[in-house]
Parts: sequence; C-alpha cells; structure tokens
Amino acid sequence: MVCALTVRTLKPGTFDQFREAFLPDRNDPPEGWVRFNMLRSTENPDEVITFGFFDGSADDLRTSARRDDYEGQLKAIEPYVESVGADGLYEIVEEFELARR
Repeated sequence: MVCALTVRTLKPGTFDQFREAFLPDRNDPPEGWVRFNMLRSTENPDEVITFGFFDGSADDLRTSARRDDYEGQLKAIEPYVESVGADGLYEIVEEFELARR
C-alpha cells in the first residue's frame, strides 16, 4: 500500500474551483485507489493537503498515473495553485485503526 500526498497553497479564493478541477468525477475513482482525503487548513483556507491510499507498489501507482492522465489533472488544477510543498509517494510502514465507540 502506498500513500500519495501533496501539500499545496492555493491562490486566494480559488478553493471551490480547485476542488472541482481536482475531482471532476468523484463517483468513479481510478482502479487501485482505496481511499482519498482532501484537507483544508483551519488557519489558512488556501492551504490544502490531498492524500490517497493506493493498493499496490509505487511502480504500480506510477503506471496507473500515466494511464489515468495524472498530468492532465495537474494541468487542470494549475491555474489555482500558488505553490507546492511536500509532494511524494510514501510507503505505509505502520497502520493502526481505532474502533469507534
């Protein structure tokens, strides 16, 4: 399992446009993805973290990204992004889930 994570600072006031461009079809995730989260800072609403969990290796994810036009997705969000911080693939080495009460 691999986690893809990116921290972005958006151009002021563009969150809604960014969100729509990033996830144009929320009901049809690419094959291999098991979970996705988009976080928005409570201190700075223009700071957004996206991360998702992919069931496969980093190489599998890179192949999937090419097949599913990840470059096109990046081009679609580019007008709304001011800067990118952390951006990478991370191997999950520990997983812990709490039971809900």
